[in-house]
Amino acid sequence: MVYNGLQEFVTALEANNQLIRIKEYVNPELEISEIIDRISKSKLQNKALLFENNGTNFSLLINAYGNEERMCTALNIHNFNEIENEINALINNLTQPITKNQKPKTNLLAFGLKSKIKALIFLNKISGYFPKIIKHKAPCQEIINKNPALSSLPILKCWTFDGGKFITLPVVNTKDPVTGIRNAGMYRMQVFSENTTGMHWHLHKTGARHFNEYLILKKKIPIAVILGGDPVYAYCASAPLPDGVDEYILAGFLRKKSVKLVKCITQDIEVPIDSDIVIEGYVDPTEPLVNEGPFGDHTGFYSLPAHYPLFHVTCITNRKNAIYPATIVGIPPQEDYWLIKASERIFLPLMQKAGLPEVIDINMPDYGVAHNLVIVQIKNEFIGQAHKVAHSLWGMGQMMLNKILIITTQNPHDEAQIFQSIISYHNINDILFFSTGPLDALEHASVKFAFGGKMAIDLTNESKNNNQLWNNQEIEHVVRLLKENYIVSVNFNLLKYRILLIQSSKEKLFCFENFAANIADNLLFPYCIVLCDKGLALNNKKNVLWHCLANIDTIRDIKKINISKEQIVLFDCTSKPQIKSPWPNPVYSSKQTISKIDKIWNKLGFIEFEESPSKTIYDLIDNEGFIK
Repeated sequence: MVYNGLQEFVTALEANNQLIRIKEYVNPELEISEIIDRISKSKLQNKALLFENNGTNFSLLINAYGNEERMCTALNIHNFNEIENEINALINNLTQPITKNQKPKTNLLAFGLKSKIKALIFLNKISGYFPKIIKHKAPCQEIINKNPALSSLPILKCWTFDGGKFITLPVVNTKDPVTGIRNAGMYRMQVFSENTTGMHWHLHKTGARHFNEYLILKKKIPIAVILGGDPVYAYCASAPLPDGVDEYILAGFLRKKSVKLVKCITQDIEVPIDSDIVIEGYVDPTEPLVNEGPFGDHTGFYSLPAHYPLFHVTCITNRKNAIYPATIVGIPPQEDYWLIKASERIFLPLMQKAGLPEVIDINMPDYGVAHNLVIVQIKNEFIGQAHKVAHSLWGMGQMMLNKILIITTQNPHDEAQIFQSIISYHNINDILFFSTGPLDALEHASVKFAFGGKMAIDLTNESKNNNQLWNNQEIEHVVRLLKENYIVSVNFNLLKYRILLIQSSKEKLFCFENFAANIADNLLFPYCIVLCDKGLALNNKKNVLWHCLANIDTIRDIKKINISKEQIVLFDCTSKPQIKSPWPNPVYSSKQTISKIDKIWNKLGFIEFEESPSKTIYDLIDNEGFIK
């Protein structure tokens, strides 16, 4: 089905028992985020929430994409495999040969004509998915306000140290001033006044390229920000489409129906007619940039303040009974993980056809926040193929921002088996290889902005044979040595594998060389040593992986030490304010907000109480809220 606005999507979610209506008043400032942080991580109560009492005339829908079932409902599919198969069929139809060489000449001509007719029918069907512009009044313009006030919308302030309120799920529409090709991207918008916001265009994004082109022309950029409408629009705005591809073509393909557009009231640009809310305005590229942020981001850490363009609101239109959509980002898993998972399945066939036929499957774990860790399964046919795949992916679209790749011949979704495979190699150094390149603009571990180390782990090599484990007596000896070297905490589950996941006292820093030398005189060498921040719960595997992946620059923070003809690898995954200041804080709620939500939890309509995930962060931070 095609959703004519968020009201119809809400009805579908409710019919599938995937939505809870919150009738109790909840403040959009800090309180909604704390509730969603609990719900998005809940095993039993992870549902979409509709906050009907938030101090405005608009209900607020959030966590609507927050699991596979709801993501599939938004895309009108039964499962992710369905859409992957559709993409494969589309590619095959566009690339299959028209003739068969084995046919006699007369039959060949007949076959060619049949194939051409079939191709024309198929192309005509595809062209029916292209967006169409209408000229009559649209539902999204039922109510027109040319004296706009952003305070009329339930815009969230998500986290304690955010720079202010942000529009968190906007679909920002711009056009290339030369080609006229439209772009629909998702860029957060910090509210500065009743009619101005920031426009957070990262340097790798199409919106930033449009900005630079308009700057050369010294022209204002007409912009329309849509909120709501068919839920497929928000997905398409987040999808890693190549620059120059209209996101509404992808939306039409997913909907099996073209997107109808209408021209805005005050700007020369079009928007989907079924949008719930439209914020019209412009950016003047000749104006000075404005300071925006900080903002708790999808990395689980705060992105630091930076300068971005200023967006001027000229008009707000909406449909009757419009719903305001929102999301939050923070320590994973959050709702954005499922948007990433949908892209993982949709773009896999395109990746395979774009020069990587050996790629079988791909997995972007939630703790890898899309770009910090990706696991790729390949068909390994020649020496160095893993290296070829790594370098190809690091040069492909948004994959250029990846920091760590694991390349395997096994099922990439069996993460336990993948990590077991890593420790089955005799020497971890044999399977690591390194590079440098562009990184996400939110990458905080690198010294250079948006540039730093990359690492691939090659699990396609057959030489493993690491069957040597520490026994109980050896483990006791290692623990004794750790205490002597000012180690405050250790993960005991990993010790038998000779993996030291440890926290060191910063007052008396851990000396790797001395420790390794002491072990060398008594027992087997460690497989690897991983240092992480004091206070991190070392038995929470996903949290440890998230924290370590975020805090490491693979060139600077991975050290190889040679001792007695053995090579031990140290991964320094600690925070490093001495290298880069300020080092960003992890995202968490204040104790006051947690306490307030605890008190009203029983009134919100949930089955059982959920503890605040932010409580696990308090062991990491000092009294002023910074990493210890």
